[in-house]
Order: sequence, then C-alpha cells, then structure tokens
Amino acid sequence: MILFISATNTDVGKTYACEKILKHYSNKGLKVGYFKPCETGVVNTPLDGTKMLDLVKKLNPDFDLDIKDVVPYQFELPAAPYVAKKDFDIDINFLKKQVTFLKSFCDVLVIEGAGGLMVPIKKDLFIIDLIKEFNAKAVLISPSKLGCINDTLLSIEALKNRNINFDWYINLYEDKDSFDEVSRPFLEDYFKELKFLEDLDSY
Repeated sequence: MILFISATNTDVGKTYACEKILKHYSNKGLKVGYFKPCETGVVNTPLDGTKMLDLVKKLNPDFDLDIKDVVPYQFELPAAPYVAKKDFDIDINFLKKQVTFLKSFCDVLVIEGAGGLMVPIKKDLFIIDLIKEFNAKAVLISPSKLGCINDTLLSIEALKNRNINFDWYINLYEDKDSFDEVSRPFLEDYFKELKFLEDLDSY
C-alpha cells in the first residue's frame, strides 16, 4: 500500500499526520516506511524527513536507510519546489524508482508531499500529479481553522477532477475552541461523517 499525504495548504499538519498514520499501521502489525520527495527550507538537515525516518526505524528496523534515500531533494529556500530548486532538475522517473526501492522494505509506504495539492514542482507538474505517478492513494489533511470549509472543498474538487481515490481527516489543532460553532455545522451537514486525526486509531 502506498499512501500520499497532502493537505489543503502549508502548515496544516502533514508531518503530524504521517506520524499518526505510521503508528496506526505499525500497530496493526504492518511494516511501515516513509518518503518525502522534496523538502524545502533545509539548512543543515531536513527536519521533517529526519524526524519521520527516526520514527520509522523504531517501528520497522528493516527500514535502515539514509536520509538521502528518504528525502532525495533538499533545498534551502522555504518555497515551492519549483522555486526552491532554482536551476536544478527534479527527475520524476528517479522518484518513481525510489518509491519502488523504498516499498521493498515495507508493507505500507507513507509519502509526504510539500505544501498543498497545487504546489508546483515543475511548470506543468504539481504535487497532486505525483499521487498518480506513484500509484498512491491520497490522504488529504484539512485544518480546523476559519476558512477550512473553502480550502477543503477546493482540494476535494481537485482530487475528484483527476479521479484520485482519497481519504480525508481534519487536524483539530487551530481555532479548536471555535471549530464546533464556526465550521463543524456545515461540514457535518455536507459530509455526514467527519474523521479527525486525533481519533485515527479508533477507525
């Protein structure tokens, strides 16, 4: 199984979601692995990638790989990969081979995107396009803050337009006190059932 974790925007909690999902499947007795094709804002070492690789090595000792295997493209500028890479070429065929390589060490490979679905990697290639390139199932993470209705609906529309199979979870971390009053009434009426990251182990 290959799961691609994306979100409605940046700073929504993709890395936290990866942590929850990795532990969830590990608790089910499955060997887990992690991949982050591009990480930007890297000064010395990729913080998100390093944190998740350390976790995976504890959960699955067979996943004894180097950070460069797990985060092959590291850029210093905290921006979309298209901008952060400058004149460097991001090789999609290499990334696809890397997915196959990493998958050989695990039952469930969790891939973390950069920013939201429409973050550009190349002029005509976006994060959302990697989901199909990797033959993955998408997991969309939505925030609980004001504006989450619009961002969630737009992201789901984009996934449906590309016929991408997906699950979605709300990361209840921002505007928690007002979420029940401000956003939850519509979301529950529209979707009937809401799933929260914090409750993942109960699903």
